[in-house]
Amino acid sequence: MIQLLKRIAVACTALGFALAANSQPFPSKLIKIVTPFSAGSGSDAVARIAAQNLVESLKQPVIVENRPGANGVIAAQFVARSAPDGYTLFITTNTTHSANPSLMKSIPYDPIKDFASVARLGNFFPSMLAINPRLPVTSVADLIAYAKANPGKLTYATGNTTGIIAGATFTRTTGIDILHVPYKSTPPAMVDLISGQVSMMIIDIMTGLSNARAGKLRALAHMGDKPISILPDVPPLANTPGLEGFNLMAWLGVFAPAGTPLEIIDMLNREFVKIVTRKDIVERFAGLGFDAFGSTPQELSVFVASELVRWVGLVKDAGIQPE
Repeated sequence: MIQLLKRIAVACTALGFALAANSQPFPSKLIKIVTPFSAGSGSDAVARIAAQNLVESLKQPVIVENRPGANGVIAAQFVARSAPDGYTLFITTNTTHSANPSLMKSIPYDPIKDFASVARLGNFFPSMLAINPRLPVTSVADLIAYAKANPGKLTYATGNTTGIIAGATFTRTTGIDILHVPYKSTPPAMVDLISGQVSMMIIDIMTGLSNARAGKLRALAHMGDKPISILPDVPPLANTPGLEGFNLMAWLGVFAPAGTPLEIIDMLNREFVKIVTRKDIVERFAGLGFDAFGSTPQELSVFVASELVRWVGLVKDAGIQPE
């Protein structure tokens, strides 16, 4: 009987500690922000700036954990299966939440049902079509002519779904024969582009801008439909005959596992929106090629649903078969 009473007392004590821990106001411990791409990618850069500012406002440690691979599936599945307590967040792009359902025959997560929307953070500036500068072309027209004169000789790298779809659209529309070389993420693909291991790449501006300015890459066009100030001498790909109206923007948002309490979602929304609408941070992001703005959780949810429909059309028009 005495032993039984001791066991009950121990159990009650443990339960009391657990209840006390659970009753602590959020946040009371480390917050992990997961990103689906490698360090050095655009989403990683935004996540690290956001994390640094969250530390200051929430008075808790915030870390960024990169989980690249499988077009973001590895990271998305990890977050979807994490505890819905606000301590594991997902800063991700259209890759995981717009394109993957069309690019893959099956994925181990549902971009709507498995996640709670927190806030949309903004849009990346249009990606750019960049080549190794040793390639003897200086315009998109030159590139198309060179590719047609040398079928099968050129290669193009991709590190995300924006690059995959834009590359497939470009090659299909222009009728050129260029070998697709997929990478897990953008930074290693860019390294091979600079070294000449691949001929060209459609790369996000945040990652490629400094190398383009340094002459390590040559930017021929960008994926928007009108000129942009950060690349004043680089024309839109939409100026290319047959690609009129082409416009492919990548977006970035914050998500939590489905079931995360609404009061935590609302708190996180306020903090993220406060960060991305601060004038100094907006200017810092703009210098990196990111147009920052905030949204409500509801606005992000509606946006994700509409983007899923739009990307079905983009993948179909590019002639890409799900894998």
